[in-house]
Amino acid sequence: MPGDDIESRGGVVKRNRNNSNATSSGYTSSLTYMIEDTETQWTSWLVPMFVVANIAVFVVVMYVNNCPKQRHTRLVGKCVARFLGRFSFEPLRENPLFGPSSSTLKKLGALAWNKVVLKHQGWRLVTCIWLHAGVIHLLANMLSLVFIGIRLEQQFGFVRIGILYLLSGFGGSVLSSLFIQNSISVGASGALFGLLGAMLSELITNWTIYTNKAAALLTLLVVIAINLAIGILPHVDNFAHIGGFLTGFLLGFVLLPRPQCGWLERRNLPAGTRLKSKYRPYQYVLWLVSVVLLVVGFTVALVMLFRGENGNDHCHWCHYLSCVPTSRWNCNEN
Repeated sequence: MPGDDIESRGGVVKRNRNNSNATSSGYTSSLTYMIEDTETQWTSWLVPMFVVANIAVFVVVMYVNNCPKQRHTRLVGKCVARFLGRFSFEPLRENPLFGPSSSTLKKLGALAWNKVVLKHQGWRLVTCIWLHAGVIHLLANMLSLVFIGIRLEQQFGFVRIGILYLLSGFGGSVLSSLFIQNSISVGASGALFGLLGAMLSELITNWTIYTNKAAALLTLLVVIAINLAIGILPHVDNFAHIGGFLTGFLLGFVLLPRPQCGWLERRNLPAGTRLKSKYRPYQYVLWLVSVVLLVVGFTVALVMLFRGENGNDHCHWCHYLSCVPTSRWNCNEN
């Protein structure tokens, strides 16, 4: 969709109840690098609700869009899938992702710098997370959300994962607004990258319970790097990805540390036995540093945003993080 941006993982480690040694063979790993604690398994319902909510919002957007009634379709072509009536998609020249027009997205809450800053519509920093540019965009994000989010919610519960998802999406929107001021942005990708970032920090803060640490870290870093590299394509809002990732990475240190094994087995210890601290010292340090960075980062970014500052004025090379010009495309529209 010309002039618009869209925001567009893995072993499971199990705790062996019969072995309290965190480096023993009671841990196995495969492709998600999250910890499955058999003592605490949550039922995942929030992530499926997020998926349902995103799909419902997309249906409403297409209903409001009503492509057959759009005047501009006479200039750019006919609606796609016209048998759907008012739910039919914009011409592919207008939106190749099979979705609504950019004007409809903007009307319903897409992220637009001039609306957020000049018209004080800060609510767009949240609403844009629930909008998608088309069916392809929606499917890609929802499949990723199911793949990553359900397992995380089973591990850590709906409260922590819900906070992670929403704050990461918000962080992605803030960074996007600071650096992209001439086009709109929609999508849940910032929130999804936040979950990826949280997976990485969860691996780091719970480092001692893993056996294949190097393999787990390397694989996760490769997955993250590939996903971020996709963001340098035109019309993809990589600043939302980066902002969401950084927010989720820091939140992972705050929300996802796991108690050390000695604390978990305190009920089975003889009376009078000295208990270990619930968390290791480095986990407390990471928690404190992350809280400080989150508070300072959000404060500075929001002050800059609502003062109307352009992030590119303070970082002259940062625009390459979202689009790298080549002979095949121009980044001026991005």
